[in-house]
Amino acid sequence: GVPLSTQWGPQGYFYPIQIAQYGLSHYSKNLTEKPPHVEVYETAEDKDRAGRAADWTVPKGCSVATVADKARFTSVKQFVAPESTEGVSLPLGNARDFIISFDLKFVTNGSVSVVLETTERNQLFTIHYVSNNQLIAFKDRDIYYGIGPRTSWSTLTRDLLTDLRKGVGLSNTKAVKQTKIMPKRVVRLVAKGRGFLDNITISGTAHMAAFFAASNWLVRNQDERGGWPIMVTRKLGEGFKSLEPGWYSAMAQGQAISTLVRAYLLTKEHAYLSAALRATAPYKLPSEQRGVKAVFMNRHDWYEEYPTSPSSFVLNGFMYSLIGLYDLKETAGEKLGKEAQALYERGMESLKAMLPLYDTGSGTIYDLRHFMLGTAPNLARWDYHTTHINQLQLLSTIDEAPIFREFVKRWKSYLRGGRAKHN
Repeated sequence: GVPLSTQWGPQGYFYPIQIAQYGLSHYSKNLTEKPPHVEVYETAEDKDRAGRAADWTVPKGCSVATVADKARFTSVKQFVAPESTEGVSLPLGNARDFIISFDLKFVTNGSVSVVLETTERNQLFTIHYVSNNQLIAFKDRDIYYGIGPRTSWSTLTRDLLTDLRKGVGLSNTKAVKQTKIMPKRVVRLVAKGRGFLDNITISGTAHMAAFFAASNWLVRNQDERGGWPIMVTRKLGEGFKSLEPGWYSAMAQGQAISTLVRAYLLTKEHAYLSAALRATAPYKLPSEQRGVKAVFMNRHDWYEEYPTSPSSFVLNGFMYSLIGLYDLKETAGEKLGKEAQALYERGMESLKAMLPLYDTGSGTIYDLRHFMLGTAPNLARWDYHTTHINQLQLLSTIDEAPIFREFVKRWKSYLRGGRAKHN
C-alpha cells in the first residue's frame, strides 16, 4: 500500500509527492538499516499433506484448503467464507511488530481484516482491507480501506500502526483529529469472500515492499499527459488563484522520476524507465496549458511546485524537480535522456541566476510572492532553510559551480546566528 493524505481534505486523497517521498525514504532506509525480524504465519507449504487447514478457525459454511497453484509453482490457501459468516480466521498473536504482508487473489468480492488489540482501554479495533475503491472510512471500531478488486495475484503490505491511527483520526473537518492510540498486539487475520492467500508474515519493516508499492503506484497512475494529477484544491495564499483538482506539480514529477529511475536500476524493467521518460512532458508546458513551466523576467525557465497564477517560484520544489531530471539523464543515456538533459541544463542556469533572490542576509525565502504580488516576503521556516542547504549540498556534488558552495557556507552560518554585513 501507499500513503493516503488527509492534509488538505478529510476525505483522503493520493498525493504524488508524498507517495514518491515514501518510496524514496524506504529505498534509503533499506540501504542503511539491518534486515528486519520476520515472523512467518502461513506459506501453505506445511508438511500437512492431507491439505487440512492447520491453525485456521473455520466456521460452519466456510472452508480453507491447501491447493496447488500451477502458475506460481507453489501451494496456496484457498478460502471460501460467505459475507454472512464471521469469516475464516488465522491467529497471529504478535505483540512485537506491526507490518503485515500477504499475497492475495480474490475470486469474488471480499475482504481481509486484521484485528488489533490497542492501548485504548485494551479495546479491539479491526482494519478491513476491502475489494472496492473506497479510499478510507471509519465507524465505531472498524476502519475500512479499499484495495481494489485484486482478482490477480498481488502482494499487500500494510503498516498497521499508520492504518489504525489514520482511520481513528478521520473527521468531517479539514483537520485530522490527533490520536494517541497504538496497537498492542496483532490478534488475528480474518478472510471473507472467495479467494486465495499465501505468505502471511509480520515484520518490523518492509522497506523494499514499500518502495515497490510506491513505484508501481506511479506507473499505474500516470496519466496520458505524463503527469500525476493532484485531485484536491490547493490555495497557496492571498493573491494567488486556487489550483483546482487535476493540477500537476514539478516537485511531484521530479520525485516520481527519482523513484522510478531507482526501480528501473534495481529491476531493469523498462516500464519504470518509460514512465520516468514520459514524466518530462509537463516540464515543457506553461502553467496555463496545464504544465509546470514558468518563466522569470521573460528569461529564466522555472519548474513550479505549485503552477499558480501569477507564478510563485517555490525554491525547494524547483530543486527537487531538477534532481529528478538529473537522475533521469544519467540513467537513460545520451539518446533517451536528451530531453531530460536539456530541461536540466536550462533549469540549472535559472537556479544559478536566481539563487541570490532567496537570500535575506539572515535566512532564506520560500518563494518569490513578494516580487510577484508586492506583498511581504514569505520567509522560509528553519526546517525549509535546512532543506535548501541540503539540496544545494547535493547539487554541489554534481555541478562544480562555486555559487553552490558559497551559498551553502553562508546559509549554514545563518543557522548559527550569522548575518550579512550592513552598510
